[in-house]
Amino acid sequence: MNADNGSRDEPLGFTPLVIVGAGRSGTNALRDALTRLSGFATWPCDEINPIWRHGNLDWPNDEIPPERATPAVRRSVRNAFRRIWRQQGRPEFVVEKTCANTLRVPFVDSILPEARYIHIVRNGIDIVASAQKRWRGELEMPGLPYFLAKARYAPIGDLPRYAVSALRNRLAVRLGRKEHFDSWGPRFQGIEALSDAPLDEIVARQWAACVRASDEAFSAIEPGRVLQLRYEDFTNDPAGSLTLVARWLGTAHADDALASAASSVRATSVGKGMALAETLPAAVRNVLDAPMRAHGYLK
Repeated sequence: MNADNGSRDEPLGFTPLVIVGAGRSGTNALRDALTRLSGFATWPCDEINPIWRHGNLDWPNDEIPPERATPAVRRSVRNAFRRIWRQQGRPEFVVEKTCANTLRVPFVDSILPEARYIHIVRNGIDIVASAQKRWRGELEMPGLPYFLAKARYAPIGDLPRYAVSALRNRLAVRLGRKEHFDSWGPRFQGIEALSDAPLDEIVARQWAACVRASDEAFSAIEPGRVLQLRYEDFTNDPAGSLTLVARWLGTAHADDALASAASSVRATSVGKGMALAETLPAAVRNVLDAPMRAHGYLK
């Protein structure tokens, strides 16, 4: 998948640790816990999708193929990682989590052949319950500070397009013209055709597309570079999960440091969507079925 790129790029001097997971799968909580440990750092904003999409803004969705990782695109992304690495004190690991990367792991890997990956997956029924709230704007981050933090790391020439898109997407909901955003989270191929579909079906198809694409991509990457983690296991035993990650990465941390880093992680959201299970339409259950079986949520 990445045989040619490593020899053409200047070494980074650190290991990119890329967390891959669909929206509402615990990617934020995992990143925040890891970066409380010494030797781990990240961007001081939620996601860096503008960095990943620079040079490919006209690609119609987030499923950017690896051949779009031109030398200029690779250089741009790798330089962004180097800048944050220097700004954060040159840590051993730079942690990155952008949910749209679930749809383009081969693209990411062609840019960062040194990367290690944590693939975190959550019960799809809980995702349907939780992600619908984000699509409706019910769990929005604080407005201006949130967008300014993200804009700080976006390529300046791309900012106008992001600003117009974000404003248009949110105004229609805020003014009551629409019940939910036109788009939230990873944009998979065919999402536009679902504009009139029920929101629970849109969310289910989004989650399934993310999980399927990531599963397929990771099956082609050396197993030692990928750690599979379930949200439920992480939230039920966050310190144990961080210990597992640290051992996998070959970095040592004291038990009290791991416990402190994991102290804010809670399992209170596990199973919250199960009340919906019996009422989900057949179309939604059919979408969720295969990826949930693949990850042990259904027998």
